[in-house]
Amino acid sequence: MKDGYLDFANSPMGAKLVNALGLPKPMQLERYKAGQPVVRGTVLVGGGGEPQLLSQLAAFFKDIGAQTLAHERLPQWVSVANQAGLTTGRWGGNGQPGEKVKALVFDATGLEDSTQSDALYWFFHDAARSLLPCGRVVVIGRPPEDCASHRKATVQRSLEGLTRSLGKELKKGATAQLVYVAEGAEGEMESTLRFLLSPRSAYVSAQVIRIGRPVGEVVKPADWGQALAGKKVLVTGASRGIGEAIAEVVVREGGQVICLDVPQAQAPLEAVAKRLGGKAIALDIGAPDAPAKLIEAAKADGGWDVLVHNAGITRDKTIANMKEHLWQLTVNVNLSTQERINEAMVESGALKAGGRIVCVSSISGIAGNMGQTNYAVSKAGVIGMVQSTAPIYAQKGITINAVAPGFIETQMTAAIPFAIREAGRRMNSMSQGGQPVDVAEAICWFASPASSGLTGNVIRVCGQSLIGA
Repeated sequence: MKDGYLDFANSPMGAKLVNALGLPKPMQLERYKAGQPVVRGTVLVGGGGEPQLLSQLAAFFKDIGAQTLAHERLPQWVSVANQAGLTTGRWGGNGQPGEKVKALVFDATGLEDSTQSDALYWFFHDAARSLLPCGRVVVIGRPPEDCASHRKATVQRSLEGLTRSLGKELKKGATAQLVYVAEGAEGEMESTLRFLLSPRSAYVSAQVIRIGRPVGEVVKPADWGQALAGKKVLVTGASRGIGEAIAEVVVREGGQVICLDVPQAQAPLEAVAKRLGGKAIALDIGAPDAPAKLIEAAKADGGWDVLVHNAGITRDKTIANMKEHLWQLTVNVNLSTQERINEAMVESGALKAGGRIVCVSSISGIAGNMGQTNYAVSKAGVIGMVQSTAPIYAQKGITINAVAPGFIETQMTAAIPFAIREAGRRMNSMSQGGQPVDVAEAICWFASPASSGLTGNVIRVCGQSLIGA
């Protein structure tokens, strides 16, 4: 659905009125277009203490062809970058800012104590005003639970407060993320950094991503623009909305898509599959025999590489007014079915070794929502399933992650009453709803063979919604 206020606020007359009244002024977000570079502009690099990942960052920026600059309090970046064959220079000096930049990347892995947090202050104090519209901020640290000292764990945990606050302060479509990189997982950062620094992550902000040691074989795509080349990807609920967008991005990334939806949606489902050169399966995934039918279809297809659990339903009522069958139906379709399918597909080998499972949760499963106890239970359960089965599936080289969308512009949200719809759109740091493609981009990041260091993560695609913040 079109957001009329977004267009109005960005028109010449509308901008003047919005500014005069102090109303939210959402920015037209930059979104990824096939073939464009990861970062369009310069990256300013900073760090504190004795940063541990500078050499890996230099190699990454060299790979993506990015131009970098060193903050005056990180002069060693110049030599590290030059050793990697990366041309770089110094930014600002003597307390004076340098040129405008597209991204700020801060290596916080060297912070050992809260008394060193001044390094964060100086970097972001100096550079915050120099971030271009739709800019990117990425802070990299170590998982607090893995730190050898309680003081290091303390300062590393404090980074979450920094990035969540930056996400609310920067405005102009900018995002801020925290990436915890475990010891031994330094080589697994590329897929995540490519996603977070690019327009693919337009509606993802203030998230905490944990990169661990690789699960299964480490695969670096020959062409990062075709990261899913040769992969067979099942997408449930694919006849429209978010599911259709996921299928489109899968194909854009080189994958072969298997589109699934209920028999009642067979006509639009087949139209989507035909348009994308994929296959269509009309199946009620809530039926008892659905797992067996999917195993049969997958094995006939030579096995599938990715399962995307997007299908879901709502049956909203306050719990006092809810009939038992509405509870059972919602939990079965949104949660129990995913458990049965995952277990069956993994145990049978229909999901190949090295496979990916990506689930769609919701901020309702994080924050709850009035009139949605059944839906919130199911979506919180998806998070529990992802976190509890990640170590189990890792033994088979399979990762499982989830995305939790906030307010996304779909046919479903278009039916929400006007006042509630406007509140959903504006109550986030972007002051606007997301697009189905925003969810799809995050799912394809998790689905990539290069994302072997990502499992058990739950990432909100919500523009930093104030709900559940």
